[in-house]
Amino acid sequence: MIVEHAAIPTISGPPATRPGRRSGAAPGALKTPAFATVSSEVRKAMKRTHIPPKSFFYTANEKPLNNFANKQSLDLFLKGLQVTPPANWHSTKAPPKVLHSPIPQERQKRMVRELEEHTQQLLRFSEYHRTKEFWNNLDYKQTENWHEHTQLHRDRLSREVIGEFHKPDIPINPHSRKILETEEWTGYEVTLDIWKDVFAWGHLLLPKDIKPNERRPVVVCQHGLEGLPMDTITRDQQSRAYRAYKGFAAELADRGFIVFAPHNPYRGRDAFRVLQRKANPLGKSLFSIIVPQHSRILDWLESQAYVDPKRIGFYGLSYGGKSAMRIPALEPRYCLSICSADFNEWILKNTTVDARYSYIFTGEYEIFEYNLGHTFNYAEMAALIAPRPFMVERGHHDGVAPDEWVAYEFAKVRRLYAQLKIPERTEIEYFNGPHTINGQATYAFLHRHLNWPEPKQ
Repeated sequence: MIVEHAAIPTISGPPATRPGRRSGAAPGALKTPAFATVSSEVRKAMKRTHIPPKSFFYTANEKPLNNFANKQSLDLFLKGLQVTPPANWHSTKAPPKVLHSPIPQERQKRMVRELEEHTQQLLRFSEYHRTKEFWNNLDYKQTENWHEHTQLHRDRLSREVIGEFHKPDIPINPHSRKILETEEWTGYEVTLDIWKDVFAWGHLLLPKDIKPNERRPVVVCQHGLEGLPMDTITRDQQSRAYRAYKGFAAELADRGFIVFAPHNPYRGRDAFRVLQRKANPLGKSLFSIIVPQHSRILDWLESQAYVDPKRIGFYGLSYGGKSAMRIPALEPRYCLSICSADFNEWILKNTTVDARYSYIFTGEYEIFEYNLGHTFNYAEMAALIAPRPFMVERGHHDGVAPDEWVAYEFAKVRRLYAQLKIPERTEIEYFNGPHTINGQATYAFLHRHLNWPEPKQ
């Protein structure tokens, strides 16, 4: 192994946005690493890969070489290839004949267009691939054993798409403090340990009229992008959070449900997106952390004397709706799931260059997931939630996607539940509104499937 510590071009960050374009590039910079950093990585590589001691590390007195590929490095490289160059072969001059394109920008444009057409062709054929690999391998007579029947697909989603870390390996160590109180319920902030330096936290809303030895249903109310648990609770009608969430966690607590509003770590703009980018080369993602956090939350909820562990449902808005598709698909202890303001033809939204709804044109550069187009669109994820109740809440004016995309994808879900002979367990509510909680049919859905009486009028 030959390692050169040589200077590289310095790039301070993404180029400035041109007029008429929106900035969506991930942050980042290129600079020549310090000698200590390079030498440390060389030592790690030699230790982990058992590279023989005949490795050579070139530097200019612990400073980077001005130019890469110096004569000493190339001599050793050629020797390793068993090539003997002629005498005086090395020169610092540019070769007399080099590949030259009079208009490199045009060539670059053609290359980008080729890549674009390739991805769009993959998009066009991805649905056929999912049909072959997923839907055609299902036996719709297995309603009673559906979870076991679909376990191989669930394992694939967990291991290959989302990625898995090892299971929590330290005590749960719960801590709580009182933070809110109304006439109907008391609110607590709760923290639970997952791994060293990693914890889950959220707000627990506990109705005051719980009787001794009574076990009640729980609704886990999940915030969206850049949100906090309190956003799902606040009833300040002047706040931005209320416009989206309508205080739905507090409303459900008023109705007698126990509510837990967790924090999911998709907050901090580039801060959380960079975490996702760091996780991806390891075959992991943010949901590699979020899913174990929810598993710990369920562990703790199930241990509480006032909770019915068989009646814990999930209700999430926006990025919380994204969570509503993935977490209950992998965590069977959620007995139902409601996806609000997110459900759509997810693969199309991620990859198309023909519609303004596409993530290609946004700054959410962390959104893409490994090989999702060939494995799991939202209908396939809903199939992993089945036969548990599943619902979509959809505003006609929600900019996430057009109604047609949503209806197209949900039709597959409705067909699945019908084939399983449980059509009453899935539904979609359309309402005249934007990207927000509507809190009408979804509340009725929760009362019905969590077996909790609706409030008297």
